[in-house]
Amino acid sequence: MAVVEIKDLQSVLKRGEKLMALDLGTKTIGLALSDIMLSVASPLETIKRKKFTPDAERLEQLIAEHEVGALVMGLPLEMDGSEGSRCQSTRDFARNFMMRPGNADVPVAFWDERLSTSAVERMLVDDVDMTRKRRGEVIDKLAATYILQGALDALSHQNST
Repeated sequence: MAVVEIKDLQSVLKRGEKLMALDLGTKTIGLALSDIMLSVASPLETIKRKKFTPDAERLEQLIAEHEVGALVMGLPLEMDGSEGSRCQSTRDFARNFMMRPGNADVPVAFWDERLSTSAVERMLVDDVDMTRKRRGEVIDKLAATYILQGALDALSHQNST
């Protein structure tokens, strides 16, 4: 399993490759994509979860289509920083994904996603005044964007010190 630290992401990417973030939920997977400069995260899409195989196949399509060199998966830590059952589910998904043929060379980094969905939802309510139905349609990919931007900012900060 090719799990790497956030700080090592740039060293595993080839020229022109991007990062993709996943916000794994029980019903959906929110996806976000970086630019090739690794400075800006943008929402990509939300996959409605079915079973692992079709979910993984859709991810593989998007990885190839968008020249993704590594994944950043939101790790839903408990508020005290400990890992609960949701973290185990995320790690299991990552392990199973990397065991699929051709995916062993796609590194995965985990990023603390505590409060990412809450922060995005608060922004959508307070700043955008979005309806509950519309929020439900975009929140997962925006949470993935929030996760990825946090990781990109950490990389940028690391490079500037």
